[in-house]
Amino acid sequence: MTNYNYLEEVTDDVREYIQNEIDLQEWQGRAEELEEQLNEDLWTVDSVTGNASGSYTFSTYQAEENIAHNLDLLEEALEEFGCNKDYLFTNGAEAADVTIRCYLLSQAIAQVLEELEEELEEILD
Repeated sequence: MTNYNYLEEVTDDVREYIQNEIDLQEWQGRAEELEEQLNEDLWTVDSVTGNASGSYTFSTYQAEENIAHNLDLLEEALEEFGCNKDYLFTNGAEAADVTIRCYLLSQAIAQVLEELEEELEEILD
């Protein structure tokens, strides 16, 4: 089994959300506002972070598998959010999985918008 790549997965989810839910023409000339809005909105979109329901996977086993080789990333996320190191044991794997996704959200949004830069320049600016 290969290690779960959180950044790649969250980035894919952000890309899919933008493709399915965002009319880029509505954001013409407001690319920075779009990025801010995505950061705000996607924080609670279960198909991206799982933060609204408290679970992205809806499977403790799958969440455990996802974080198994990403404990260093979980530690970074916990530090960023000011959480105790016992967070995983106190809140469970699904909550830890969501925490990592929320931690990487803004980076994933920026990456997708950068990938879409040419399209965005044509439509937004």
